Amino acid sequence: MSTLAHVFEAGGLATVALGSIGAHILRTAPPRGLWGDFPLGRPLGKPNDAEFQHRVLAHAFSLLSSPEPVVEKFSETIDDDGTETMSCTLPPRHDPNLHPAVDEANGLRPAYDRAVAKLGNRVGAGRAVAADDIGAAVQSFVDVASGTPWKEAGIPGIPARVAQDIRGYYETAALALAEHAPAAWAGTRWFFESTEAGRSIVAARKAMADSGEKHGLWFYITPGDM
Repeated sequence: MSTLAHVFEAGGLATVALGSIGAHILRTAPPRGLWGDFPLGRPLGKPNDAEFQHRVLAHAFSLLSSPEPVVEKFSETIDDDGTETMSCTLPPRHDPNLHPAVDEANGLRPAYDRAVAKLGNRVGAGRAVAADDIGAAVQSFVDVASGTPWKEAGIPGIPARVAQDIRGYYETAALALAEHAPAAWAGTRWFFESTEAGRSIVAARKAMADSGEKHGLWFYITPGDM
């Protein structure tokens, strides 16, 4: 982002970079930057809080008048204590012949489609696994958790990337089922702690680690040590 900002500035377009990690925005040194001490992925702070977001944007736009490089910190902080989990009721089982994780993923498709219709087709852009293929991707992690080597399980890509796409599918579907916008990471905690697919991915990660696979192949399948 900061590199692109310098390119735009060289072309005569003033820029302000927004970031949620102070050390990162200082190290990358954009021409102008605003650091918001907010949960990662929420550069404007609070979802559905237009007044708060406008304050962030007003501060950012005020930096455009600076003729010199500048990085400032937004005055308000938002904490994520790491404990909140999204409240989301999963649909009932439909096909008892499928693994529970696969049946669960298939059952979420109507909710996923509703969320995409509301949020726009930009949801899912750039994903390695299309919504139609999520069930098969979940099954591949189920197989790894059961002892199948990951290269033989049919994971459709780099394991960490595929796991991220499955989680994105679930969290998108959850937006249509939950009654409120979740706190940062609450959706992620819900996925890994409360869904069959999330638990299967955690089990597959452990199976890969226990089988001696390279650290980089399994470690990033989940955030941190989930």
